[in-house]
Amino acid sequence: MLDDTIAAVSTPPGQGGIAVIRMSGPDAVAVADRLFRSRRKLAEVPSHTVHYGRIVDPDSGETVEEVLVTVMRAPRSYTREDVVEIGCHGGFVAVKKVLELLFRHGARPAEPGEFTKRAFLNGRIDLSQAEAVMDLIRAKSDRAFRIARRQAEGVFSREVRRIRDGLLSLLAHMAVHIDYPEHDEPEITSAHIVKRCDEAIDAIDQLLRAANRGKVYREGLTAAIVGRPNVGKSSLLNALARENKAIVTDIPGTTRDLVEEYVTLADIPFRLLDTAGLRETEDVVEKIGIEKTRQALEEADLVLLVLDASRPLEEEDRSLAESVSVRASIAVVNKTDLPPAWDVLELMRWFPEERIVSVSAREGIGLDLLEQTAARCVLGGEVEPSEPVYVGNARHVALLEQAKRSLEEARKAAQNLVPVDFVQIDVQTAWEKLGEILGEQIGEALIDRIFSEFCLGK
Repeated sequence: MLDDTIAAVSTPPGQGGIAVIRMSGPDAVAVADRLFRSRRKLAEVPSHTVHYGRIVDPDSGETVEEVLVTVMRAPRSYTREDVVEIGCHGGFVAVKKVLELLFRHGARPAEPGEFTKRAFLNGRIDLSQAEAVMDLIRAKSDRAFRIARRQAEGVFSREVRRIRDGLLSLLAHMAVHIDYPEHDEPEITSAHIVKRCDEAIDAIDQLLRAANRGKVYREGLTAAIVGRPNVGKSSLLNALARENKAIVTDIPGTTRDLVEEYVTLADIPFRLLDTAGLRETEDVVEKIGIEKTRQALEEADLVLLVLDASRPLEEEDRSLAESVSVRASIAVVNKTDLPPAWDVLELMRWFPEERIVSVSAREGIGLDLLEQTAARCVLGGEVEPSEPVYVGNARHVALLEQAKRSLEEARKAAQNLVPVDFVQIDVQTAWEKLGEILGEQIGEALIDRIFSEFCLGK
């Protein structure tokens, strides 16, 4: 438990119906009581109750705000400290006045993420759960939110602890053989170590296999919409975004700069880029737009190549199809509401059938299939209906990979009948790396850096 009391606004800045100011620490109730006027002192009220009253400046007697105050006593609070939350009118002035009084009468400004940091330091949550809190706030899709919620509930932590418990048992077994070498049978001990290392490596591999998907759901991807002028790229962007974000005309070359929009397709956050049509041109401005298109192509995680079904394929279409087909890409055959001018089967020279989708951006036809195809394309297979234990945090992935490498070294050494006390070093390293995920083997500087990325008031 920390010995000072912190305060910060927990709601977003700006005008709103209400704002919530949070205080945590041993003097949270006392500080609030110096300012709060109601029928009862907060020091006398039961925990987890809400009270109506006024915030009054004790120096001037002036009523500053009409508020609702919630009291949550340790250890049954988010931080496991006494917590007081003051609900006042939203707006800069009201919040500023209340905060200034709290700071003047015993609280100090909280640092970014300090409430969650206290929850971690006081043992309410482990470090991976604390990091999941930020993922909950930043979630860009329903799936990302569900993944973060499960991690905040400890699903990932429990799996890491299970692997660590297995390694701890192995370390104890090895310690016995080190202390009593006269009873050691190297072949039996070696086989046991190899078996237990294999079990831990398999469990880590299962977590790592879901790491790419977890990152996709957590951070999202960039998709570039490319094609010749006037094939319907801007119409497709508008259709997927469900609003008119890009100008659509019958004049070729309307889009001369990148137009971007953030959308969620099949529970995956996408940054869609509508690009300038690729063609030979003497227009200086259009040339700049085409160069930006080529840069977007290089950086995109997924390419949506749009083709016009109502006009014959041209050499630019075929060249583009050949160049993008070798990467994550989908051939989007647009304007299928018009009479076709060519056979879609021609695209199978470059694209497998499952990466060819026929749509009408104008009529909204085929967009659901395009969403599912995009998800399968970036996830490398079927979209999972279930919720496995995802790993989306780069720090967690790096530590899992380090633990796996140490276990592989231990397994190799055991197979070569290396003395147990040398093998133990690698197993111990793996156990410690997994502990860093939970915050059990981690330095203060890294803890400070992790929580500094949190928003103020959380």
